[in-house]
Amino acid sequence: MGDGPASTAAPIERVPDEVAESPVDALRAADPVLARLIDRAEPVDMATWRARWSMDRFDALARVIVGQQIATAAASAIFGRLKAFIADRDPAEAIAGATDAELRAIGLSANKAASLRDLAERTLDGRLELDRLGEQTDGEAEAQLTAVRGIGKWTADLFLLGQLGRPDILPAADLGIRHAVQDAYGLDRLPSESEVRGIGEAWRPYRSLATAYLYGSLWARRRAMKDGTARGGAPDRE
Repeated sequence: MGDGPASTAAPIERVPDEVAESPVDALRAADPVLARLIDRAEPVDMATWRARWSMDRFDALARVIVGQQIATAAASAIFGRLKAFIADRDPAEAIAGATDAELRAIGLSANKAASLRDLAERTLDGRLELDRLGEQTDGEAEAQLTAVRGIGKWTADLFLLGQLGRPDILPAADLGIRHAVQDAYGLDRLPSESEVRGIGEAWRPYRSLATAYLYGSLWARRRAMKDGTARGGAPDRE
């Protein structure tokens, strides 16, 4: 008996064993509460969301120091005077060379002036490598930032999230995030920083995206309350 005709079947195309989940799908799968929040929200594009932190890195840190423990309007006015004082000079050099009287005239307290000077001096002598923070790990960048007088973990987290665009940052100490978590989970009291971190473990390695959705839910609720409409994405409590 002769052999039959050779097969002309098309080669079978290999299909990957696993199709990579998108970050938002991974969050949905990891946490049903966050999944409901995401499904109620507008989609988040992280590049667009980060555009609100478009300020120069040195300016961003200086603005945080200036704004500590005062009203937003007052902070904006003082920061505006600081920018006018700096003018077209290098900001770190201008602040490092300013006199106490000049900084007081801008409206800065002695503590804030000392913090700004420390920021300027660390930038100038290389202890704070603002241009190289993007090359460092989250821990290394945080260590450089929190070594500056007046900059704590909360500021470092927001800097890593907004300025550096790190994908797995959760500013659990932020009061807004804590309120958003309380609202989303229907908690009877405001969760502590450690409790928020515990809940957020399920969101790794996309905690920055989860943070963006939590902030979005908070802003939506505030808009809704201002407009006198529904709660803007927060679940009703029984």
